[in-house]
Parts: sequence; C-alpha cells; structure tokens
Amino acid sequence: MGKKREPVITIDGPSGAGKSTVSRLLAEKLSYMYLDTGALYRALAYKVIKEGLPPGDARLSELCARTKICLEEREGGLRVVIDGEDVTEKIRTEEIGLLASKVSGIPAVRKALLSLQREAGAEGGIVAEGRDMGTVVFPDADFKFYLDAEVGERARRRYSELVMKGMAADYGEVEKDIVLRDRQDHERSISPLKVPEGAVIIDSSRVTVNDVVAKIMEIVRC
Repeated sequence: MGKKREPVITIDGPSGAGKSTVSRLLAEKLSYMYLDTGALYRALAYKVIKEGLPPGDARLSELCARTKICLEEREGGLRVVIDGEDVTEKIRTEEIGLLASKVSGIPAVRKALLSLQREAGAEGGIVAEGRDMGTVVFPDADFKFYLDAEVGERARRRYSELVMKGMAADYGEVEKDIVLRDRQDHERSISPLKVPEGAVIIDSSRVTVNDVVAKIMEIVRC
C-alpha cells in the first residue's frame, strides 16, 4: 500500500488579515510546504518596476515567459528569488503591493504563475495562501479557510510591521492603501477575491495568531 497523500490546505483573504503568518506557522506545525503566492506576484511586480513597464503593457506576457521566480527554503526562512536575485525584503513595500494587486488581474500573469503554483501542490502536504487559492488554483483542496479582519485592525498591523522594519510609514496612508487594494482585489475581472465555496471563515480581528492556528489545526486534525 502506497503512502497516504497529505492534504492541500488553502488560506485566502484580504491584505493584512494575517494569512502569511498563520500559514507559515501552520505549515511548520504540520511539516508541510508553505506556498506564499502573494510573494510570487510581488516578485513579478518588482520586475515590472525594474524594467519600467506600465502594468497593462503588452510586453508583460513576454516578461513572464523569460522570468524565473522561485521560493527557496533557507536557514532563516523562506526567500523569494527572481532571476537569481533574492528580493525577499525589496518586495515588501506598499508600492509593490499595490502594483502586485494590479498585475495579478492580467491573464498572462495569472497563466504564467498558475502552473507553478499547481505543480507545487501536486503531491499534497502544502499550505497555500493568497487571494484565489481555494477558488481557482486549488478548487478541490482538502481544507479551505478564509481569513478576514476589520480594515482598521489590518492597517494597524501593517503600520506596525513597517515601523518595526525601520521603514517610513503614515497610518492614514497605510489604511488608504489597504482600502484601495481591497477594491482592486474584489473588483478585478480575473480571479477576484471572494470566499471559496465550502471555506471556513475566521475573523482574526480580536484573536491572536496562535488562536487562529489552533482553530485550523483542530479542524484539519479531526
């Protein structure tokens, strides 16, 4: 008898809801692969800025074809590498976050990254987080979760994160950027952000990261 296939777990939700932290911790506890799909789109947005292309430029398809993006597990955590350059810290700016939201709605971009994401989850044993994991990338995932939080709380978390990294930040601007990203993610014609069918919705506004992870573990381990 062959080895039992481990499940695919998806965690979707808006920016700042805590998806990355929860997914990373969950993957560690389960000894699963952690797939940060938002980092893939941010990496591509970084390349778009680096080459000076407008978000809707026809050359984006060609750029996707010649760009190699990968997530590498290294000592100290997951690193995002694009064409051999480690851009893990460089892609965490608000500018790149907003652009990533725009380019993620372009068919050529989604097509380029879709196969990479599905290939990563083909064998199971993966926690995949993003905006369309349970709706498009892994519609048949074994467990689906939608992590949400109030706008004010998401802005506070993002502001604190930027300050801790020593980056200049204005709370009002951070909140405006989150509202804008929410609108872009919900209204885009390609793979808009929505609650996946059958997903368990978790509001993280007033609970700790560990509480969220514990709740998900309880459901997955049933």
